[in-house]
Amino acid sequence: QLQLVESGGGLVQPGGSLRLSCAASGFTLDDYAIGWFRQAPGKEREGVSCTSTRSGTADFSDSMKGRFTISRDIAKNTVYLQMNSLKPEDTAIYYCAARGYYCSTRITQYDYWGQGTQVTVSS
Repeated sequence: QLQLVESGGGLVQPGGSLRLSCAASGFTLDDYAIGWFRQAPGKEREGVSCTSTRSGTADFSDSMKGRFTISRDIAKNTVYLQMNSLKPEDTAIYYCAARGYYCSTRITQYDYWGQGTQVTVSS
């Protein structure tokens, strides 16, 4: 059974850093693209970044480019999102999601989703 489990969220002060993890089970990362998405209260879910063997990495938002970095550890079957210089507007539930082979900016094209992890940026 394909499963994604996020972890690493929490409360951090503005300017701080967090590293989120997305542990995959039931499939291998080589065959799937993993994307990070977030949803703030009252807002639509938006794409953050994506990585896959076939399409490399892609950043979905200029507001996060240069601050957020996606990476993966094939041996651990885990994808990470390193978030630096966090701002209050980064407060959201962060989700990872999987789809076959290639990254996509379209949220509806992701077939499998984790339960999300809360990130709160506040002083």
